[in-house]
Amino acid sequence: MKKVFIILFILLLILISIVVVKTMTYPFGKIPASADTDPQTTVPVSDSAVYRFAQGIRIPTISTGSMGTFNFEPFERFIAYLQETYPEVHKGTERYTVNNQYGLVFRWKGKNSSLKPILFLSHMDVVPPGDAPVKNNDSTFIYNIKDKPLPAVTEISKEWSYAPFSGAVSDGRIYGRGTLDMKSMLFALLESMTALMKRGYVPERDIYLAFGCDEEVGGSKGASEIAADFKRKGLHFDAVYDEGGIIMQKGAVEGVNTDVALIGCAEKGFLSARIKVSGLGGHSSMPPLQSAIGKAAIIMQRLEENQMKPYITPVIGDFFTNVGGDMSFTARMAIANRWLLESVLLSKLTSNNATNALVRTTTALTMMEGSDGTNVLSPQVEFVVNFRILPGNTVAEVKDHIAKACEGFDVQVEEVDNTREASKISATNTKAYEVMEKTIREIYPHVLITPYLTVGGTDAYKYEIVSDNVYRFIPFSINSAERQSIHSTNEYISIANYGRMIQYFSSIMKNYDAMP
Repeated sequence: MKKVFIILFILLLILISIVVVKTMTYPFGKIPASADTDPQTTVPVSDSAVYRFAQGIRIPTISTGSMGTFNFEPFERFIAYLQETYPEVHKGTERYTVNNQYGLVFRWKGKNSSLKPILFLSHMDVVPPGDAPVKNNDSTFIYNIKDKPLPAVTEISKEWSYAPFSGAVSDGRIYGRGTLDMKSMLFALLESMTALMKRGYVPERDIYLAFGCDEEVGGSKGASEIAADFKRKGLHFDAVYDEGGIIMQKGAVEGVNTDVALIGCAEKGFLSARIKVSGLGGHSSMPPLQSAIGKAAIIMQRLEENQMKPYITPVIGDFFTNVGGDMSFTARMAIANRWLLESVLLSKLTSNNATNALVRTTTALTMMEGSDGTNVLSPQVEFVVNFRILPGNTVAEVKDHIAKACEGFDVQVEEVDNTREASKISATNTKAYEVMEKTIREIYPHVLITPYLTVGGTDAYKYEIVSDNVYRFIPFSINSAERQSIHSTNEYISIANYGRMIQYFSSIMKNYDAMP
């Protein structure tokens, strides 16, 4: 027996040695040295560029419901405004529209037609501003840039500092719905292209811009039809660049003590299901042993307690390899020894809302409807459950998961909204990705750059039919509170961030020509 214990002890020592050696030799990404001064490049931006952008925010291009319920007048006004404001782009490109004039495409012809073109995306539409009025009570344009450090924003404001479509510019910030999502990218692209054209620059390859009109409600008429039009024309892009990843400031990624540029190389899929549960209705004075709402509660509890199995996708594996070098030894040990400790790592990741979304098809109960009276038993109760599908899972698997949760009950299940599979994962060993790295580093010298999984939906996945290299990244640096203002109240972008966006897109267009 003593020999058995000795053998087991020796084996344990060998195992520990292997784990420690693998941890110490694992090829974690190099964490850039932090800089207390000038952590990012300051890019001058003209007052006129800020004014052009701010005026575009004033046009309430809100998308709600289906295309048939849109108020198209603001979109028509917005498109006319772009034509008036950016004459160089409109004259220097082949411009055309898709889908009843509301999907915009610009083709800037390059010198060498044999090179594959590149494509930049954005969208004109924005979400509603909540309870704030769409129309401005005060049409005065506020403009007050102060050359001083901006006060830190640590929590989201519950009210708008300025009307959501005022385009107010104050204390180094531009306020309004769409400043972060996504008119900033649209205007930065047009500013970049204008500046290059004015300097006489002509790209080597064709550069396309494509602006959808309904991204916030699924993009079925905007991006989907533009992508289909590209495919009909036989276009295949060397790179597609869209929104999705950002630069999260130091501390926003737990355990990482530096700013992190998150390049979305994939995004999650989407399925929302309305589940209608039948039971006995009637008066609450003589209730059945199990009501429809009780049955629905059991199904909902099953869905929340027995969620889909978590796992680490290749893109998240790369993410942890890149950022893990700045984490604790315990975290590095789990990352470096997934062959042994992956279950421990997954247990830690799934205990946090943010990281859980990176390693699992998430389950969110969002809506419920039953009786209209306090003493009335509804014969049918319905609720909606939303799944964000991890690459590697499929819509069919999610449907099977729902069916299993509903076993034993009389239910009807119907899909709502825009069901779609998770995207493909774009590689990081491509010129398209390397150009992004080079350009980010020029503007943010001390940022850690890593591939990432975009958990929200974008238009990007629709363009997989015309490109193998689809990336999601916006070059602005924001903290967690500012990120929460997207689709919420008091959305704004700093003028400094907007200036860096303009510089980024101008540089990426040139760097694509300069890099082999």
